[in-house]
Amino acid sequence: MHTPLWRALALAAAALVLQACSGGDTVTTLDGGPTLVIGHRGASGLRPEHTLASYQRAIDDGADFIEPDLVLTADGEMIARHEPMLDSTTDVADKFPASRMRTRLVDGVETTAYFAGDFTLAEIKTLRARQSRAGRSTAYDGLYEIPTLAEVIALAQGAGRTVGIYPEIKHSTFHAGLFGVNVFEDKLVEALHTAWGNRADAPVYIQSFEVSNLQYLRTRTAMRLVQLIDADDVKADGSMSLVAPYRQPYDFVVKGDPRTFADLLSDQGLDFVKGYADAVGPWKPYLVKTVDDGTDRDGDGQLTINDRRLVGSTGVIERAHQRGLRVHTWTFRNDASGYGFSDPQQEMTYYMQLGVDGVFTDFPATGVAARKAL
Repeated sequence: MHTPLWRALALAAAALVLQACSGGDTVTTLDGGPTLVIGHRGASGLRPEHTLASYQRAIDDGADFIEPDLVLTADGEMIARHEPMLDSTTDVADKFPASRMRTRLVDGVETTAYFAGDFTLAEIKTLRARQSRAGRSTAYDGLYEIPTLAEVIALAQGAGRTVGIYPEIKHSTFHAGLFGVNVFEDKLVEALHTAWGNRADAPVYIQSFEVSNLQYLRTRTAMRLVQLIDADDVKADGSMSLVAPYRQPYDFVVKGDPRTFADLLSDQGLDFVKGYADAVGPWKPYLVKTVDDGTDRDGDGQLTINDRRLVGSTGVIERAHQRGLRVHTWTFRNDASGYGFSDPQQEMTYYMQLGVDGVFTDFPATGVAARKAL
């Protein structure tokens, strides 16, 4: 089937925009190498997240790293879950009575749920994973158990090629209240050092939205650390909303530290982060400016975020690189809006050409294709 002329012209124009905004075909990552493709919760667009099947699919699709978010069980075992609450991603409610639910404060929010910290690993292993994101296939619900960190490490090390892991310590302050300060962090570095040694070049990045635990980890490990940067207050042009309060790392909230996530991307903030971390992980709207100029670029008769005109880098990538900090951004999804893009591969290629050092994606095969397109 022949490509219509209007579509061919649109694709050509898009290619010119990519080239103009990125300075040509040069990829300006910190070390000049290719952008890493990180399987976000595995290949979570195709399999239930944080299962060995999801991680294996990410590996099969060419991911350089797989990402296990970690929480602790009642007996102190590290398991892969996005949150300590089990309700939305497992069949826990089908297997345990409501009397096992608890009400706890999670980052200051009162939450009633089935918490991983109230179940032993043996009980967790009776559960099966479910697809939690609306619109995605539920065909694999009930098939896969919840993996431990040890099982994820074994999978990565048995891949037949170098596959790294990118663990996130979820809700460090919350877990410290249940198990003790830095107990979680100590368990994690012990497991990672056992697997790879205490090496800065190990195929590992450790990430967190909190700060204090990363500062502590800097005293315990040579492995690379990543300060995640969250926000609900980034406008589509990359600037910050003038409406306070801004999002903060929760340990800053507890300590009364007024700095926000946005502050950590200022010149002073990046200097601070460089004191303990090797990379920053900003939400992608921090990195690219877009403008709503009223043009229906995808021709669907509606003006949405995918129609916004791309202006270019906000400067965060360049300023982080000046300080020797890598930039790993998130999250790219084939089935969600692309902040100025309707084509997910083109979106990732654009960010790669701007110089990001890593992209988190639910669809690693698309990330690999985007990298190859360069």
